[in-house]
Amino acid sequence: MASHPAVRDAFIELHGTLGAGKTTFVRHLLHALGVQGRVKSPTYAVMEPYELPEFSAWHFDFYRFNDPQEWEDAGFRDLFAAPGLKLAEWPEKADGLLPPPDLRIAIAIAGEHEREVSFAACTPRGQELLP
Repeated sequence: MASHPAVRDAFIELHGTLGAGKTTFVRHLLHALGVQGRVKSPTYAVMEPYELPEFSAWHFDFYRFNDPQEWEDAGFRDLFAAPGLKLAEWPEKADGLLPPPDLRIAIAIAGEHEREVSFAACTPRGQELLP
């Protein structure tokens, strides 16, 4: 996925329970895209920005939202309107305010060291990103 140019301007939703591997997926994708150093979970900060040589990326975690309006109040509409990669964990916590994703990734725990992952393209860009 990291090698595909469409990822540079994609919105990817990540679904799964706590501990399913959403942040791990994001960490590996961002490192594959060229992010150096630590990629931390934005659970408390809600958003972590990353500047890459050719584009920007933002990692969101809406787990702590109690009301979808918090997304609007945080000013995230402007970030989602800007070019760049957006990766959102717990997107259902901002339900009704997020734009349609290009790709939905669902990660389910299938065993102690096993995960079942499903991908759903929601746009032509998302279709380009599918393996």
